[in-house]
Amino acid sequence: MSNAPEQPQLYLITPTEIDLSAFADTLGSVLDSHAAACVRLALATKDEDKLSRAVDTLRAVTDARDVALVIADHTLLAERLGLDGVHLSDAARSVRHARKVLGPDAIVGSFCGGSRHDGMSAGEAGADYVAFGPVRETALFDGDIAEADMFQWWSEVIEVPCVAEGQLDLKMIAQLAPITDFFGIGDEIWGSDDPAAALSALWAATR
Repeated sequence: MSNAPEQPQLYLITPTEIDLSAFADTLGSVLDSHAAACVRLALATKDEDKLSRAVDTLRAVTDARDVALVIADHTLLAERLGLDGVHLSDAARSVRHARKVLGPDAIVGSFCGGSRHDGMSAGEAGADYVAFGPVRETALFDGDIAEADMFQWWSEVIEVPCVAEGQLDLKMIAQLAPITDFFGIGDEIWGSDDPAAALSALWAATR
């Protein structure tokens, strides 16, 4: 049995579309202001050249700060480009394949919506972490909401680390801070004129 740490860690999620040169500077500023465990490249494009250029640019930022860089869903590209790992959006379905392709040392994460069953299946399949969310109702998400009591149960029973992501605000971060390992923060800050300051305001709720 493993309880979540007293102080959760930061897991940054990029926007789905970025101006690469400008975002690299923004990401660097945020990482210089706040220690992060991981950055997820979560671009919507399926253009391999665009993704590869994004990886090259952002990896220079993350490597300089000793932060892991994973990519959303593109397991083969993660292997080809030598990324730290992959974040899968299909619960447990691709975890074993990703682990086989990337090897035992890579990071393999799994998004499981609000389903503890999917989370447990992903963990059993070899996921290094499981992400749950969104944590509040939204018209843009028609799956299960990740309820606070599920995070409580997970922290008490399951050893696989969990990430809370999606629709985070001060209230939810304060509520979940004692019972989650990571907060996946992205859209909550990138639309701000000063993402580092926006993150500081949100992260204050973890203390």
